[in-house]
Amino acid sequence: MAGKKISLILILFLTAPSAFSQSFRYLQYIPSATIKIDDALKKYQLKPEDKDSLILFNNLTGSSVLTKGTKYKMPIRIYPFSGDNIRSSIGIDNYNTAKSIEKYNTTLEETGIKKTDPKKGNEIWVSISFLKEKKKEFEPYTTKYTILGKKYEKVEVTDNKLRGELFYLISGHGGPDPGANCNKEGNLLCEDEYAYDIVLRLARNLISHGAQVYVIVVDENDGIRESMYLKHDHDEVTYDEKPIPLNQVKRLKQRTDLINKLYKKHEGKYKQKLIELHIDSRSEDKKIDLFFYHFPGSEAGKKIADKMLETVKEKYNTHQKERGYTGVVKERDLYSLRETLPLCIYIEVGNITNEFDQRRILIPNNRQALANWLAEGLMK
Repeated sequence: MAGKKISLILILFLTAPSAFSQSFRYLQYIPSATIKIDDALKKYQLKPEDKDSLILFNNLTGSSVLTKGTKYKMPIRIYPFSGDNIRSSIGIDNYNTAKSIEKYNTTLEETGIKKTDPKKGNEIWVSISFLKEKKKEFEPYTTKYTILGKKYEKVEVTDNKLRGELFYLISGHGGPDPGANCNKEGNLLCEDEYAYDIVLRLARNLISHGAQVYVIVVDENDGIRESMYLKHDHDEVTYDEKPIPLNQVKRLKQRTDLINKLYKKHEGKYKQKLIELHIDSRSEDKKIDLFFYHFPGSEAGKKIADKMLETVKEKYNTHQKERGYTGVVKERDLYSLRETLPLCIYIEVGNITNEFDQRRILIPNNRQALANWLAEGLMK
């Protein structure tokens, strides 16, 4: 997800001593020329299983190269030599693994890739694949999504519960089409603005658990916002920077074609899901809860929608027990449910004209609660 649309920058840091190893740092690599990822792996004598770590450490999803002049965190730990042996230096017990690490270092020294630094003494390089014999605890890292806005663009990835999962997130309408709208106390409430804010919050939650995320409708000027009344504009574009058509059929086809193209690109590498979020418009006296729709006959879609409903119902029973929960899971033959390749869940989060439902979307903390509950449901 590199590029102007969703700038993704990994903030690298030294790792503190873990429960099963001594202190170490990761090797930093700055290519003198753009190089293929596979060629970089060969250069450092890394195994195919190290590729996933390289991609994860540097958020290289969708990229097949390392760019000239860019600093990368390699899946190679550098340990100071204890003066005794390799096992005590890096905190392992397996003798055969230690011998393999010794051979690895010798090979790198013979090829000139590894050089001894007189100031640091002899150091031991250990690729991540050598540590597979031990259960490796997750090491938190920080990533940056500029579309989330200055306040929220840095996201700490705290665990890998959603590693291997890829989500496409669509906020309804956008560009020339504001979607459902109404006036409240002289303020224009527009579906596309509030749906987008909730989607950004959901994206941030999913990313924090190790998921890869594509936000399909993008407004680079509007990150996550903490005001009740969100200013309406028309400058939203698609992830690939295309203007959004006013015509509904063209707009839906544009998004479907983009998602299907990305789906094929990542097919076999990730479990892919599409979440589309809307805000309904009904008569002012009609209160509605969250509705989850899946394509008719989709057992997988129903299963995920049911889990999301269960989570929301639990939260309602905890925080609004006196009111209860009346949302449902239903089948619907909607365009995005029918035409997109990834499994799709379509969500309506309330009636924009109803005063009670408006609290769900106007109050920033409530928008965050919605995002939290939806993310929690997707992790069940």
